[in-house]
Amino acid sequence: MIITLKSTATEQEINDLRSKLEAQGLTIHPSQGTHYHILGLIGDTSSVDLRQIESLNSVSKVTRIQEPFKKANRKFHPDDTVVNVGGVLIGGGHFAVMAGPCSVETPEQVLETAKACKAAGATILRGGAFKPRTSPYSFQGMGPEGLELLELAKKETGLPIVSEVMDISQLQYFDNVDMLQIGARNMQNFNLLKEVGKLNKPVLLKRGLSATYEEWLMAAEYIMSEGNEQIVLCERGIRTFEPKTRNTLDVTAIPMMHELSHLPIIMDPSHAAGMSRMVRPLSLASVGGGADGLMIEVHNDPAKALCDGPQALRPDQFTSLMKEINALRTALVEATK
Repeated sequence: MIITLKSTATEQEINDLRSKLEAQGLTIHPSQGTHYHILGLIGDTSSVDLRQIESLNSVSKVTRIQEPFKKANRKFHPDDTVVNVGGVLIGGGHFAVMAGPCSVETPEQVLETAKACKAAGATILRGGAFKPRTSPYSFQGMGPEGLELLELAKKETGLPIVSEVMDISQLQYFDNVDMLQIGARNMQNFNLLKEVGKLNKPVLLKRGLSATYEEWLMAAEYIMSEGNEQIVLCERGIRTFEPKTRNTLDVTAIPMMHELSHLPIIMDPSHAAGMSRMVRPLSLASVGGGADGLMIEVHNDPAKALCDGPQALRPDQFTSLMKEINALRTALVEATK
C-alpha cells in the first residue's frame, strides 16, 4: 500500500500518521522527491482503513499495490535509483560500461585487458575469480588469488571492479571488490541474496535463465528487504527454443523493468549471443532501447581464453564498439532536444 501525502503536510502530521501505522505492525518505507512525498507500507495492510486514512488533511490518496515486490516497485519510488559503484554512477541518465575478461587467468592477462578497456572508455572492470560452470571438469576460476589480481588491476587503472560471488562462504574475500555480482544460476539462492542484502555494497543481479520479470524483481526484493537498495539488474539472455545462439537477449526487459521498477538495468550481450560477432549489434540495440549500461567480455587473446573465449571481444574490437556506442548515445540525446 502507498500513501501519497499532500505538499502541505506538516512534519507533525506525517510523524503522527507513521506512528499510528507502525502501531499496527507495519513497516514504513518513506520516499521523497522534488514533487512528491509518499509512505510505502510493508506488511499485512488488510486491517488498514483506506477511507479513514484518505480523510486525513495530510493525505492526497491511498493506493493498494497488487504486485508482490514492494521496495523494488516504481510506485514506491517514482524517481530512478542511481547506484554508485566506486564513484561510477549507474541509472537516472548515467550510463556505465563494465568490461573485462570472463575469468581472471594471469597477472599479464588481466592487467593488459584492464588497461585496454579503460583506454577505450570502460568505466568498471569486470572479471571472474569464482566461476560457476556447467561441467565440473571446466576451469572453475582462480578463487581468492583471482580477486587479488583484480585488485592490482584496480590500483593500476583506477577502475572499480565487479566480480561474481557464488556462496556465502566466499564473501570474506570480497572486501575490496566494489560490486558483488549474483549470477544467473544464483538468482534464487535466497540465503545468498539475504546475506548480500546486509552489506553496504552495490549488487549486480543477473536474471535467471528461465526467470520471469516478477521472479527477477522478487530476487531483488530479497536483497532490499535486508536493507541494501544498491541494486543494478542485468539481463544476460534467457533460455528459449532457439538453438542458434547461446541464449536469447530479451531487449523488451529494458522498457519493462523501467516501467515496473526504479532500479537501473544493464545488458550483457556477450552471454546472450555466445558469439563475439553478435556483441556489436546487440550492444547497439540495447543502447537504443534505453539500457543504463552494458557488460561486455574483453580478452587480450580470446583464442587462448580458459573460459568463454568465443564470445569475448579483442581490445581493438572493443575500442571500435565503444566509439559506436558513444556516437549512438550522442545522437539519441541530440534527437530529444
